[in-house]
Amino acid sequence: MPESESVRRRHPAEVAVALGAAAVWLVLAGAGTAQAGTGAPSEAAGAPETAGQAEPAADIPRFRVDPFWPSLPDDWMLGQAAGVAVDADDHIWLVHRPLTLDARQRGEEGMCCTPAPPVIEFAQDGTVLRSWGGPGEGYDWPAGEHGIHIDHEGHVWIGGNAADDAHILKFTADGEFLLQIGNPGQSRGSNDTENLGRPAGIRVDPEANEVYVADGYGNRRVIVFDAGTGEYKRHWGAYGERPDDTELPPYDPEAEPIRHYRSPVHDVAIAADGLIYVADRTNDRLQVFQKDGTFVREAFIRPETLGSGSASGVTLSVDPEQRWLFVPDGTNNVIWILDRASLTVVDHFGRLGKYAGEFYRLHNVAIDSQGNLYTTEVNVGQRIQKFDRLN
Repeated sequence: MPESESVRRRHPAEVAVALGAAAVWLVLAGAGTAQAGTGAPSEAAGAPETAGQAEPAADIPRFRVDPFWPSLPDDWMLGQAAGVAVDADDHIWLVHRPLTLDARQRGEEGMCCTPAPPVIEFAQDGTVLRSWGGPGEGYDWPAGEHGIHIDHEGHVWIGGNAADDAHILKFTADGEFLLQIGNPGQSRGSNDTENLGRPAGIRVDPEANEVYVADGYGNRRVIVFDAGTGEYKRHWGAYGERPDDTELPPYDPEAEPIRHYRSPVHDVAIAADGLIYVADRTNDRLQVFQKDGTFVREAFIRPETLGSGSASGVTLSVDPEQRWLFVPDGTNNVIWILDRASLTVVDHFGRLGKYAGEFYRLHNVAIDSQGNLYTTEVNVGQRIQKFDRLN
């Protein structure tokens, strides 16, 4: 197996802040140290190749935070923001956790506030278009909302990562229930083909109409179902092998890469060329597969990261080649920018904090057709932010 290796390159911080009667802005790009992904085998699985330092590129994406986005109704309060997605109309969808609000935030001690509905659809300007969600007839709403995806037909998929959440849900854009895969409290582990195990990320492949699930906080796998019927198709664990639920030692950055996913398998993304990207969060790595689960390669992102890990998700850029990967890191509270061809980190932006453009428990990233990014934060971060693409 490939060996971990750290490669660093310094960039000057480029931060500009202008304060005025109607404008506050922040430019983020090259803000700190870039560290290369490591241990990336060649396209032929099993042929080790050590990733080197990426060459600087003038067109590395740069972003500016919009500190006034979005516009919530005056009395609405967001709980932990647990998922974000963008639909074909460039509307932004958020799922959050109203039950994480305390008495003060629920308006029980003062003038503000009211918990916002769990699912919110925003226009590009940040105004609310639709909102819905919560328990209803015919389906089991998750106890801990986690992840949202809008498929090619405009359907809304939602998962949950509470202890008994073993299912995902499919709705129309108006919140009409369509399909439930799995049943709460019924998970039988990482080889159960009927139920999930605290699922995290969801993506639908429009070509095959199959739904891929990063499964999850309880299980250690990717699992695929028919997106129309919910019929089981296939699943795999790390390196495309059959997963199991054996007890694992604590993550050790000095050890050889473990041949298991750790909890959570946090996100999955599907590239236009058919490659599947899986965020193995607490192992600090991305793994790449073919659609049938054949392992292709992997890369490590700041592998010395402990705690919750560095690979919280994976989002592809919208240029025809999908040249860039954006990886949210909820421990270091940055977004890593990777060159997709080499899986090397070329830059990052963000830092720990609660001001606009900073992150407190960064959780997910979504992208619109113009390349703008949208981020969510859990724990006490409790917000969604927009970052405008500058180049």
